[in-house]
Amino acid sequence: MLKAEDLSTGYGDNLVIKELLLEIKEGDMVTIIGGNGSGKSTLLKSFSRNLRPLGGSIYLDGKSIFKQDTKTIARKLAILPQSPRVPGDFTVRDLVSYGRQPYLGWTGHMGQKDYEVIDWAVSAARIDYLQHRLVSTLSGGERQRAWLALALAQQPRILLLDEPTTFLDIGCQFEVLELVKSLNGRLGITIVMVLHDINQAARYSKSIVVLKNGKIYMKGKPEEIVTEKVLEAVFDVKVRVFKDTDNNCPYFIPVGGRCDLKRVTDLQDKNNILRR
Repeated sequence: MLKAEDLSTGYGDNLVIKELLLEIKEGDMVTIIGGNGSGKSTLLKSFSRNLRPLGGSIYLDGKSIFKQDTKTIARKLAILPQSPRVPGDFTVRDLVSYGRQPYLGWTGHMGQKDYEVIDWAVSAARIDYLQHRLVSTLSGGERQRAWLALALAQQPRILLLDEPTTFLDIGCQFEVLELVKSLNGRLGITIVMVLHDINQAARYSKSIVVLKNGKIYMKGKPEEIVTEKVLEAVFDVKVRVFKDTDNNCPYFIPVGGRCDLKRVTDLQDKNNILRR
């Protein structure tokens, strides 16, 4: 469905992704994790055609994504970038209506079907009660759901989400991720998202891709990824892994990391000397 083959890309002379091979299957719910600078957002930008490869190819339905016209891509794939912005005088419904752009003719006028899809997207994102509010008046969680509704109005088969829970409190994070899970389960939309919270990735993913230094370190089910060995190798952090018996989901608690105990002890000793 969506495939990166020998993909190398970056910014100027800075090569971030190096000869990466990754295939996303239809109906999957994949989360990409990795340390800062590992290439997570860069990979998503490449998948969304916002960043042209320096080498290799990206295929959508077996055809190069760069050889398909923009409207065709937009009818198949939608992306919710980090911290999207919109003029404050837009209503939520105005925002969602922009998702219909790939389907409009040369006049730019919407028809009955477009309005019906907007109604459906608003309902699917559970923001019926918000649709006439100004976007500037929304909370962070409400705003993320409004952007998800815009993406749904494109009627995509694939939804790319770049850190959709950033800056949200834990309640809003849960709300957004539950909605995303529902879109995958109820509507069969393929989800590819970047998350920093690995416990959330374990709970809301069918598979997890781990990036390290611009390459795939490992790919597998949550229980294969959330292990002491993998997390220490990728994030340089010692953890204890447990399992939620209610949903058979792994989770971890960090017990040590880059700032090891010896360095902390040395620093404390220096501080004690200065106080004398």
